[in-house]
Amino acid sequence: MRVLAAMSGGVDSAVAAARLVEAGHDVTGVHLALSENPQSFRTGARGCCTIEDSRDARRAADVLGIPFYVWDLAERFRADVVDDFVAEYAAGRTPNPCLRCNEKIKFAAVLDRALALGFDAVGTGHYARVVDGPGGRELHRAADPEKDQSYVLGVLTADQLAHAIFPLGDTVKSEVRDEAERRGLAVARKPDSHDICFIADGDTAGFLRDRLGAEPGELVDTTGAVVGAHDGTYGFTIGQRKGLRIGTPAADGKPRYVLDISPVDRRVTIGPREALAVDALTAVAPRWCGPPPPDGAELRCLAQFRAHGTPVDAVATVGPADVEVAFAAAQEGVAPGQAIVLYDGDRVVGSATIDATRSAVRA
Repeated sequence: MRVLAAMSGGVDSAVAAARLVEAGHDVTGVHLALSENPQSFRTGARGCCTIEDSRDARRAADVLGIPFYVWDLAERFRADVVDDFVAEYAAGRTPNPCLRCNEKIKFAAVLDRALALGFDAVGTGHYARVVDGPGGRELHRAADPEKDQSYVLGVLTADQLAHAIFPLGDTVKSEVRDEAERRGLAVARKPDSHDICFIADGDTAGFLRDRLGAEPGELVDTTGAVVGAHDGTYGFTIGQRKGLRIGTPAADGKPRYVLDISPVDRRVTIGPREALAVDALTAVAPRWCGPPPPDGAELRCLAQFRAHGTPVDAVATVGPADVEVAFAAAQEGVAPGQAIVLYDGDRVVGSATIDATRSAVRA
């Protein structure tokens, strides 16, 4: 097969490309230039969009003896990922930009271009497995639970999975680094990228403040009493405990958490931990990693609403444009804007974006 290997400049994508070459595929490497103003060096830039990363990817391609190109997708990335990220926080939601990047960039813009150029598939260094099942190709969790990235790939459709290869899905990370050293890849001990790739210094609140400006408002408790002030609702997420700057302590002396975010009136509601409990939610824009279930179908499944969260027992009821998910036990820290990914064992059934939650605490 002709395979386009997405090479970020890190060890995972380099070893993935090496395995594709070793498997006998006709491989071409491509680095995605996603930043409109990339940092020259990794110091202070903790993502995967630096000039240094591009050079590391090119050196790895040279070692592997494969053609290598850089595709400038910065404008598309800004519109589909960065602007979406800012808009979601401005609306009081908590987005996952990595998931959006996989949906809009790596397996939409890149895959579409790759197929148009005559490639058969796109290979990446994601930790997940694609398995041939009775109904077609299926997305499964990786063998290494600590590195599993099936959650952020839960937006992939059956058609996209048909053209996706994840060579690292059956490998643990330590083995990947050892393999990179054996292959003579200079990135063998390069630190992993982390946090949000387009926020170089890790200061999400500062990044949003620069783009949205100061929007001061009130922190209130569940009775509506004002207990503090803030510079913008975009600086908060549901379940947040630290950095609340509350002027008045709780009567019981216990910590308080963000319960609700209302950008319209610039109010952030805080309260006790037990008020975070959610027993059901509505999620919109479902994407299925296979044939879509019929409307009205009830799926007994495992549901995960954080990238590294613990999957929990749930029942998902499929609607024409949404999914209702009821948890077997109440969950905390469930926020609109997050993705909820549904699993049947290790197999990803599909995903949707959380739109509203139902409190488990009855008045």
